[in-house]
Amino acid sequence: MSQGNEYTPPKVWSWEKASGGTFASVNRPVAGPTHDKPLPVGKHPFQLYSMGTPNGVKVTMMFEELLELGYQDAEYDAWLIRIGDGDQFGSGFVEANPNSKVPALVDHGPAEPIRVFESGSILLYLAERFGEFLPGDLGGRTETMNWLFWQMGSAPFVGGGFGHFYAYAPEKLEYPIDRYAMETKRQLDVLNRRLAESPYLAGDEYTIADMAAWPWYGQLVLGRLYDAAEFLSVHEYEHVLRWAKAIDARPAVQRGRMVNRTFGEPETQLHERHDASDFQHKTQDVISS
Repeated sequence: MSQGNEYTPPKVWSWEKASGGTFASVNRPVAGPTHDKPLPVGKHPFQLYSMGTPNGVKVTMMFEELLELGYQDAEYDAWLIRIGDGDQFGSGFVEANPNSKVPALVDHGPAEPIRVFESGSILLYLAERFGEFLPGDLGGRTETMNWLFWQMGSAPFVGGGFGHFYAYAPEKLEYPIDRYAMETKRQLDVLNRRLAESPYLAGDEYTIADMAAWPWYGQLVLGRLYDAAEFLSVHEYEHVLRWAKAIDARPAVQRGRMVNRTFGEPETQLHERHDASDFQHKTQDVISS
């Protein structure tokens, strides 16, 4: 297949211009802060700095599920990090997460605050803190970790690969779209085969493995990512669709999807959350408007 003008890489790559695309203004080949900006700290021990991206939704789902179970000490402050504006390169955020990616969590409960970054690490941290959504037996725990790590290693091909070239790149290129569409469909087939065997990824129990995978693959087959459901023929993955709809119906998931969200209808957004009652206030705000 032809891609027009063929590109010949130089012997040594150098950063001479922005890469183009949706996030061109914040992408760069170096780490570290670009500006001095301390992070706000609210009243709860758990301070979450994030945005309502799939990786961010993983963590707000987990917190809301814990609160649904009655763990009042799982209350958290959720602060919006606008990644399109480069908030993730502020000095305070870089201190919480040297990789400058959302989400980042700081637990002020211990004598010395603990930073937790990478969404999978945050899910595991909270599961172990509260003893929930992670089986206690060796086999169940291992199967949960298998799928948690599968998601962490696989989803970048969906987001940074397929999502970037299909939805965000400055021009549509056949080769990368074909390459990553093929890989995305392969991953959906992996999930479909697994979910034909059990209701959830680790077996009969809903775990952090499902919380990690659902914001990516569940929302993809529900038509919420990249407007690509028809392109990827998601109707072919009946077991993934069954799993996606079941998790989507959970009240805690519906709440978690709202937190730090900056897109969609106003009633689906809760830009910053500082108490469970914020959802009540949000409902009242929508009704009164």
